Amino acid sequence: MKRRKFLALLGVAAIGGSRTAAAQGRIFRIGFLALGNPDPAPFVKGVRDGLRDLGYIEGQNVSFEPRSAEGKADRLASLAAELVTLKVDLIVAFQTPAGTAAKRATNDIPIVTNAGDPVGTGLVASLARPGGNVTGVSGAAAELGAKQLELIREILPNARRVGALINASDPFSRPFLGQIQDAAKAMNIELVPFMLKGADGLEAAIAEMAKSNTSAVIMQPSLPHGLTAQVALRHRLPSLSPNPLFPGSGGLMAYSADYDTLYRDTASLADKVLKGRNPAELPFQLPSKFWLAINLKTAKAIGVTLPGTMLTRADEVIE
Repeated sequence: MKRRKFLALLGVAAIGGSRTAAAQGRIFRIGFLALGNPDPAPFVKGVRDGLRDLGYIEGQNVSFEPRSAEGKADRLASLAAELVTLKVDLIVAFQTPAGTAAKRATNDIPIVTNAGDPVGTGLVASLARPGGNVTGVSGAAAELGAKQLELIREILPNARRVGALINASDPFSRPFLGQIQDAAKAMNIELVPFMLKGADGLEAAIAEMAKSNTSAVIMQPSLPHGLTAQVALRHRLPSLSPNPLFPGSGGLMAYSADYDTLYRDTASLADKVLKGRNPAELPFQLPSKFWLAINLKTAKAIGVTLPGTMLTRADEVIE
């Protein structure tokens, strides 16, 4: 995402809010850090709206310093260091790569992150008592990666071979792939992982799957969801991801945590930290609500018939 566009997302918030921020007369400085895949716009909006509802009005008691690596993981370290130099009061990091970069950059500035497996990737010591300067909200995407396999088996009962697009630049790739491999073994499905670095090799990987009788593909959320969805559609390959934005880009299906809730939970934790709570003692929050989204137009285009019961229980059906 271009920096200009990212900055525009953090325009002046609407005046409102039910209560004032912790320190009257003080302007808190919050740094946003994002890899850029997926698009951080919904995350920024959700957290900003949540903060506004808690009484944080941009220009009055809060200001924002947004930084997006535009999908280039090797830029995250310098962007995190930039936020540290600016002496922000808090870093809000979107997804594991950004959270990891922020943690490496500072031991002092509190960090609230949105990450898939914070314990497995070393971000925190435990969910109950994170320790250090990091807390946040988990999307439980590792476990939900395995859930995509269950959905594949539901729509394609004879599926025997499934591909997985894994982002090798993301520390979350290990627990994400591990959960899918365990589920595939239990379901007697051959899982074929493709280790990628961002968009590099993505088109070739999907083309290879299509040629090798792969039934479907699962995408790790930190890969470019728009490109993945469109390439999979071109090859008539069913595609799934625990990223709720995926079906809107043309992907077949997504089962994920409800991101609107996660973003507002992130804002709530940020509020607690700005009011003086120690992130080391603020438990990492787990999702309480989940979201099933289906792109029916994509299903028809690739010749997949979805069970009526699945369509009935879907939270969103794109027609």
